[in-house]
Formats: sequence, C-alpha cells, structure tokens
Amino acid sequence: MRVKKGRIVDNFHYFCIVINICGDFMIVFKSKNLIIISVLIATIFTIIFCIGSIVVQPTGEAYANKIRVVLDAGHGGIDGGVSGVNTGVKESELNLKVVKKIEKYLISAGMSVSLTRNSNAGLYGIATKNLKRRDMEKRRDIIKSFKPNVVISVHMNKYSLSTRRGAQVFYKKSDENAKLLASSIQNNFNQMEEASRDCSILSGDYYILNCTEYTSVIAECGFLSNPEDEALLITDEYQDKIAYCIFKGIVGYLAQSSFDYNK
Repeated sequence: MRVKKGRIVDNFHYFCIVINICGDFMIVFKSKNLIIISVLIATIFTIIFCIGSIVVQPTGEAYANKIRVVLDAGHGGIDGGVSGVNTGVKESELNLKVVKKIEKYLISAGMSVSLTRNSNAGLYGIATKNLKRRDMEKRRDIIKSFKPNVVISVHMNKYSLSTRRGAQVFYKKSDENAKLLASSIQNNFNQMEEASRDCSILSGDYYILNCTEYTSVIAECGFLSNPEDEALLITDEYQDKIAYCIFKGIVGYLAQSSFDYNK
C-alpha cells in the first residue's frame, strides 16, 4: 500500500490515498473541515481492514497444492494381467511405467500424488487364497486414506479380435464427475497422432470404480492383443505420450469441475 500526503490546491484541503490493489487508483476527499476528514480517514481504514480480512480462494500453484490424485497401476506380483501378443510383456509392468510418468507430470504441476503400488510387487501380502480380493481391498484402503480429488487406474486391454485397438476410458455410470473426467482424458487420447480411431468413453461396473466415493476412472491405454498397439506400448516414447494425455485430461477436468479445494 502506498499513501500520499495531503496537499493544498485552490485553498481547499485534498486528502489523497493511493492503494495498489490490482492496479493503482486514487480516492480524493475534499473538505474545509478537518473533523470531517478525520472521520473519512477512519472509515477508509476500517474498510481496508475488513477487505484484508476476507479469505479468498487460492489461485495458481496454491490450488495445485490442494489437489490430491491417486494413481493405481493395475495388477502386480503374480497377477501380471494380460500379456503382449508378440513380446509377452506383462500388463502389470507397463501399467507401472505409465503411472510413474503420470506421477512426474502431476508433481511438476504441484499436485499431491499417491501410488497404490510403486514396485512390481502385488498388494496381497502372502500369495495364498483370496489374494486378488486382498489386493483390491488394499487399493481401496490407500484411496480412502489419501482422500483424493481424482483416482486414475491404469490398465492395458485385451480382446478376442486382434484388430481391436486404441486407448479407452471407463467410468462409473452414476458418477457425473467421473464421466466428465473420463471424457477429458478420452478427448486427449483421441487427439494423439497414433490414434487409429476415435474411441468413446464407456460406463463400467468395476471394483476400483465402486469401492469409494471418490471420482475414479480406468484408463485402458491400448490393446496388448493387437500387434500395432503392443509395438507402441512397449516404447518409452509412447508411454510418455499416454501419460501426458492422462495428465492433460486431469488438468482439463479440474478446470471444468467444481469442488471444494479447501477440504
């Protein structure tokens, strides 16, 4: 705040206050009566104090610091998921590579990130009966503990027809926020130069989408049953492109959605 002292012009007292808030502006008070001036000064500083006491929502980096994202690399451990039709690459390994690339983008944007797994190990503990259920329940517990704004579960797809290809996003049918998030990510997938067709988002009844109340989607990054998709998905360059599309999709969703950043 900058304040200029009063000066005399044409035998009248002018009291000028210049406040530098979103650009300079000047408030001028004119009076022959110093008592009136004193009252006005007191009023002005009262208003300024009240304005300064108002809590406004943070912007830019402050917003980003309040955004929490859980990244779930599907499968892991003895559950390798689907395998590449030519190379035999495990889905679980590709899922983790993509997740770690997404994590870097999110952290660089100032967001808080939690991974359900950060190694190729599973989350089931001892490999005994019901390990899949224990694995999924552990993922649920991690999500609930972190209280995220967004949950992204990364997978690779498989289909009986080897011609089927492309990245596709699934969401919980009853969740409009999840649908918005899925659409944002899918739009970025469809804009990739490697995209062979425009895929549509699909609603799905999957545990990872239903196990918590948090906005969640599954990003199927391509078909390992398709030779062309597999050849792309095993490369570091294409994994990074997929990760960046998901990152942009998250940012696009956050720009459109309305939720309380202060929770």
